[in-house]
Amino acid sequence: MINFGIIGTNWITQQYIDAAHATGEWKLTAVYSRNLEKAYSFGEKNGATKFYDQIEDLINDKNVDAVYIASPNSLHFAQAKQVIEADKVAVVEKPMVANPTEWEQLDEALEKHPQALLFEAARHIHEDNFRAIRNQVGQMKLIQGATLTYAKYSSRYDSYLEGHEPNIFSLNFAGGALQDLGVYLAYDAVCWFGMPEEVAYFAQKIRTGVDGKGIAILRYPEFDVTLNIGKNINSELSSEIYGVKDSIVMDNAAELNRVEYIDEEGNRRLISDDPESNPMIAEARDFARVIQDPDNHINRKDYQNWLDLSRNVNKLLYNLRQNGKIYFTNEKEED
Repeated sequence: MINFGIIGTNWITQQYIDAAHATGEWKLTAVYSRNLEKAYSFGEKNGATKFYDQIEDLINDKNVDAVYIASPNSLHFAQAKQVIEADKVAVVEKPMVANPTEWEQLDEALEKHPQALLFEAARHIHEDNFRAIRNQVGQMKLIQGATLTYAKYSSRYDSYLEGHEPNIFSLNFAGGALQDLGVYLAYDAVCWFGMPEEVAYFAQKIRTGVDGKGIAILRYPEFDVTLNIGKNINSELSSEIYGVKDSIVMDNAAELNRVEYIDEEGNRRLISDDPESNPMIAEARDFARVIQDPDNHINRKDYQNWLDLSRNVNKLLYNLRQNGKIYFTNEKEED
């Protein structure tokens, strides 16, 4: 059993706790919140027995094996580094860090602390339907491009419209559409097609300086991939991967609830399965497999592949931000 603590008490933390418990391989032990009363109220209903308002106390708790980090984006790096330096497992909600400099520093920390492990909680890459798409792409004669969409109105945008600056729409907290929903599409592109040769990001910035929505173009040697991202709109557009006469159609490039392959004759074949009731179960199960048997050669290979993929996605997101002239607070262009 993996005893874990949490940093962050929002809805996504609750979803991860539910998924982790559903696997039967995780047990919530400790909760951190700046407000100790909130740590108690959130933790007790989920079975936690220890509650902290100092992060160091959570990380140094000898009964905590792993820490799930779901704080604002800008805090991920420092908190993950603390967990690694305590020789523990860090599960960091996407995006793990803001730029390649931070990513490399975490990699250096892992080298110094070989007992520690680091996972980016990019949930959909662990799902069967994601792998089904990757397998189908590999079987297609020729790829001629793709259009991937994930645009979902954020409830925090209402607060922005009232004149406030929520974390997810703030440069101070490394927010914006690309850093949030765009992570899913970046993982799609890198995993299914590899790293692009050139990128462009046409960001539609809002008052706070972040991108409320935007269009990214990823240029590969023989085709382009378009990413359509938004947190201040809703879109019901499907996503597609184009072959010659065949194609793959997804209901949503991040949710992947229904995926069809359309062959050259126009015949449709469902290549997706019914998704789990909780979309985080697959990642929680995969992380547990590696944590509990890190020396297994398959687990080592999977773990390294996930780290490499995370590094490339981080680089892609950073390059897109640079092209779109989006710089987070205290971040230099050369970071």
